[in-house]
Amino acid sequence: MQKEFSPARGMVLTIFVVVARRTAGVVLALGVLISIGTVVSPSAWAQTYTVLYSFMDKRGKSPEAGVIMDKIGNLYGTTERGGAYGWGTVFKLNASGKETVLHSFSGGADGSGPRSTLIRDQASNLYGTTPAGGNLNNCNGSGCGVVFKLDKTGKETVLYSFAGATDGSIPFEGLVRDKAGNLYGTTHIGGDNACFPPSGCGTVFKLDTKGLLIVLHRFTGGVDGANPSAALIRDNGGNLYGVTNFGGGGTECVTQQLGCGTVFKVDKQSNETVLYSFSGGADGAYPSAELVSDDAGNLYGTTSWGGDPNCIGSRGAGCGTVFKLDPTGAFTVLYTFVGGTDGAHSLAPLIQSADGSLYGTTAEGGGTGCPVYQGCGTVFKLDGIGTETVLYHFTGGADGAGPQGGLILDAADNLYGTALRKGGFHKAGVVFKITPQ
Repeated sequence: MQKEFSPARGMVLTIFVVVARRTAGVVLALGVLISIGTVVSPSAWAQTYTVLYSFMDKRGKSPEAGVIMDKIGNLYGTTERGGAYGWGTVFKLNASGKETVLHSFSGGADGSGPRSTLIRDQASNLYGTTPAGGNLNNCNGSGCGVVFKLDKTGKETVLYSFAGATDGSIPFEGLVRDKAGNLYGTTHIGGDNACFPPSGCGTVFKLDTKGLLIVLHRFTGGVDGANPSAALIRDNGGNLYGVTNFGGGGTECVTQQLGCGTVFKVDKQSNETVLYSFSGGADGAYPSAELVSDDAGNLYGTTSWGGDPNCIGSRGAGCGTVFKLDPTGAFTVLYTFVGGTDGAHSLAPLIQSADGSLYGTTAEGGGTGCPVYQGCGTVFKLDGIGTETVLYHFTGGADGAGPQGGLILDAADNLYGTALRKGGFHKAGVVFKITPQ
């Protein structure tokens, strides 16, 4: 049953007007292309930051993923915790700020702890994953995760429950859907039990419209990669592209014993090709977010660590990078985070606007509030020459902190996203909007 909630009772509407600043970008490159660094002075571009909704425990808590928008401006997303049973929710937020809990996960057969961005079909059905729940006889009694569907009446259907064996386990992120209705995704572990660790190094899977799961690739933990934790993207030829946190040929990530991560492709014949293997140096390490592609076939993404060795954040050496990989395999570092006001540790997918600019979030850095994290995170823009503009610094107050989900951009160039931590009276996370002025 859908439950509606009045903004007057639970929504904290907060508006912040800020002046965006351009920070000095340390731009490094590895490989066959070299980027030129850009240093610019502060800009007077103003942005209006609005908290559209502040979560409270019984109505959802800790939105790790971003939101999606329908044609009339409703937003849809997930929370990892909270809800009627404490195991997360699927929610809807209308243009007036009214939240509807579409589904509260019980932690049982229906799933537990969703962290994925949703996708939506033409019939208004929503699809996503949970990394736990399902068959509680598996994965030490917590379940190995599910793929679910939620129809427009709020009825949930579990399309597949992972067994934690060769089929994979812990699908952290969302799905991609083809025109025939088949779903594609990744699991973080499981698959090849010979992979170190013995729980397996993850899979790429296809779930057809009859509920049959086909494993397209089982990661071995070697040069092919290990432990994907990002959604896939799909081109017009049916090829899938993604990243793995670990694995590959990187030699500097010795603490993980699995390499520094990869960018990979799986073709229609289920052949996996590693397009790039991170070294853990200037190019970055541990990519954790979905890729984005342009019309020319270039891939763009972020790494959560690596880059500037002088940046020591809470997640280790280096504060991450923004990169480009062209169809020939040439790799370019577009921006290197220095862990100051420019942000640190991007865990969210980028989006690209019509003019080629990239937008994203950092979970830490920014230089205000949250001293343990060198700041509470940022929303940033990166233009075509590698100049970063910080559109918003989170303060850790009513505006929230620690954004880990991706952004969406509407026709009026408004940005929408979520912040995982703090925010409002209940400090359970927020949905926000940034309006250009």
